[in-house]
Amino acid sequence: MIRVLVADDHGAIRAGLVLILDNAEGIEVVGEAADGAAAVRQARALRPDVVLMDVRMPGVDGIAATRELVAEGLSQVLVLTTFDLDEYVYAALRAGAAGFLLKSVEAARLIEAVRLVAAGEGVLAPQITRKLITAFAAGAPAPVSSPAGLDTLTEREREVLGCLGEGLSNAQIAGRLFIGETTVKTHVSRVLTKLDLRSRVQAAILAQESGLVRPRE
Repeated sequence: MIRVLVADDHGAIRAGLVLILDNAEGIEVVGEAADGAAAVRQARALRPDVVLMDVRMPGVDGIAATRELVAEGLSQVLVLTTFDLDEYVYAALRAGAAGFLLKSVEAARLIEAVRLVAAGEGVLAPQITRKLITAFAAGAPAPVSSPAGLDTLTEREREVLGCLGEGLSNAQIAGRLFIGETTVKTHVSRVLTKLDLRSRVQAAILAQESGLVRPRE
């Protein structure tokens, strides 16, 4: 059973999310929070597998709360917000969120995303992946030097990192590189360890910043 904590300051939205998730097989909503501080407190007490986190909340916002949850290893965080790509979303991903979806997401996709994040995969709304890559290709400055640890990656690990930068799932990476999903998981784990990253989404951002993702024609 996947245990989920829902954090959103709008009661009606929170109730709708709870209804969707509680009716999904294998998922149980164990708590609700109306702000980031409450989300952190409840996560410490309830130890959910996934926290569904709104970005903009009063007091402690979703970014600060995500940073605390990830730093303490309390839960995976899936950001769900109305805003499709702004400084808040980017900051949340840098804070260690495992994924990001828009609140316009369909119920089935939301349920799938919760399951993927609970299983250790990253999730980015397709339109967000495209915008992130476009933003980096259009205006992101080239890094002064390679990130620490990048030169320790094997050729295969660099290929996997590039795939993460495109937002590919383990299954998609396996298909592209003609290797098994178990092997992909091993490579992803090694990449995160060598680069001292908390999530595959952080790895995706690093891949984009490092020029490992080619801009789409």
